Amino acid sequence: MPDQNAPVRAAIDVGSNTVHIVVARCEPHDLTILADEQEILRIGESVNATGAISAQKCEETVATLLAYKSLAERYGAESIFVIATEAIRKATNSAEFLAYVRERTGLDIQIIQGDVEAVLTFYGATYELNHEPHVPEMVGVMDLGGGSTELVLAKRNQVLWDTSIPVGSGWLHDRYLPADPPTFDDLDVARTFLRNYFQGLRMKPLPPVLVTTGGSANSLLLLARRAFGLPDDVTGLTRDDLSRCEGLLFALPADELAERYQQSPKRTRVLPAGVLIIRATMEYLHLEEIRVSEHGIREGVLLASARYGSAWFAYVQRSVEGANRGKNGVKVSSQIDNFDVAGSKEEKAREPFAVSGRHLLQTRGEKMLEWYDEVIKHEDIEAVHKMRVASRRLRATLDAYEAACNPKYFKKLYRRVKDLADVLGKARDTDVMIEDLHTRLEQVAVEERAGLCWLIDRLGVYRQEHQQDLEAFLRELDHNELRKLIDACLPEGGFARG
Repeated sequence: MPDQNAPVRAAIDVGSNTVHIVVARCEPHDLTILADEQEILRIGESVNATGAISAQKCEETVATLLAYKSLAERYGAESIFVIATEAIRKATNSAEFLAYVRERTGLDIQIIQGDVEAVLTFYGATYELNHEPHVPEMVGVMDLGGGSTELVLAKRNQVLWDTSIPVGSGWLHDRYLPADPPTFDDLDVARTFLRNYFQGLRMKPLPPVLVTTGGSANSLLLLARRAFGLPDDVTGLTRDDLSRCEGLLFALPADELAERYQQSPKRTRVLPAGVLIIRATMEYLHLEEIRVSEHGIREGVLLASARYGSAWFAYVQRSVEGANRGKNGVKVSSQIDNFDVAGSKEEKAREPFAVSGRHLLQTRGEKMLEWYDEVIKHEDIEAVHKMRVASRRLRATLDAYEAACNPKYFKKLYRRVKDLADVLGKARDTDVMIEDLHTRLEQVAVEERAGLCWLIDRLGVYRQEHQQDLEAFLRELDHNELRKLIDACLPEGGFARG
């Protein structure tokens, strides 16, 4: 029976996609939720675009925090904890942002690192699970956020392994899925990235149960209920459920989905990325079903504060350091961390990841160069399209293996491939517009055809200019130099970081 005299506290999570508050009566192992609200602000969108939190996002955040502070005070909250995650962690102006928020709201935001985020999410996502009659011994928790994804493996409530990867639904959407709905080519490139990236994770043993939390996971569960009649008391999603959700998300524009299934348009825009990440995780863990929890990091903060008092944050940090230390004192957490440990057993165990990366980069590079002659000939417009897709797949593979690459050569190669993809994209986009106008030409009234024909002619001249730019770029592209850059990114035997 919940203690009605338990202290009331509030936790606010300033994330990449949302700003979310939970107000609750807090006991060490239970919560009575009094209020649970969120606003989708997409702070990560501006950080992904420019590296900084924009003035508009800053003002929207301040307005939301002021409203949430008032909400917490109405419930008599004795403490308001505010934490920030990936988007704020990597923003170039995070210090200025924190100072401005403090000045305007009186709230102090604590930026937490990914491993602390993972453990707090585990606390919040599993506390209700512990009240069930048959609690699984081994549990995995996945928190799919906008800017990062946290994974935790625990046995009997003791964290054995955790990692934070800088890939979230907002990040994947902004990077690879700009179209609404996403195009087949965009989906192919996003899947290429995720498939390659997940090869670098080493979670052993694999958990038989995965509890998934975060806005995207809960929105997908809601979509499955409203679109496919999934019962309200079902809190799990199977691969088949997610496949059907994926079909909807990739067929209909975000606004239509939002209106038809009563969801936020801002959320439906990033849901295609969310379903791709969840499915990639399930494939990696060999799972046919996931459990979805509406609780997460905010509840974790409230439980930690109830269990450990005012020193809760220091306690969680110490527990993370203990969980991430092996027998030799080597941290074994994220993909990036493991490649920063020169000569360790963990790095040696991960050599197959680097080897597979080297092979994939070479293969993707050669596939891209295969279309060189056809694009120069300019006889088949599909050649431009295929070379562009190949360049984007190479870029996605570079994204996935960045942690293992030599930074100097990676940046040079990445810039070269991006420039090629951009110049190919300009030509391809014009081809698509011309094809679309030719189709419309057969459908419009006779009096409208003259205007369309004029526009097609003008676009044809514009396309020829793009072809000249493209051919000039390709003739300056040294194939052997490109191959050497690929080899230098991931040389045989690895490399020493400076």
